[in-house]
Amino acid sequence: MGVVTAILGLPLAPVRAVVSLADVIREQVDHELYDPASVRRELEAAEEARAAGEITAEEEAEIQQRVLGRLTGYDGTDPGDDPGGR
Repeated sequence: MGVVTAILGLPLAPVRAVVSLADVIREQVDHELYDPASVRRELEAAEEARAAGEITAEEEAEIQQRVLGRLTGYDGTDPGDDPGGR
């Protein structure tokens, strides 16, 4: 029965390969987004850009909030606010 299942499953092999590749890519993206070293590099780059006058203090604060928000899951909005206006 294993041979029949293998033969009938061959048309789905490319789909399985794409799904496996998508899982690998997702894991790599998650690692890059949430890796403390990556977060530190982003914060240091923002600080250096601010010191060089390339960005304003407000832009640096926005970058810091966005980067730290990735780690905490906080997007900067008030939990009591309803973005839908309801």
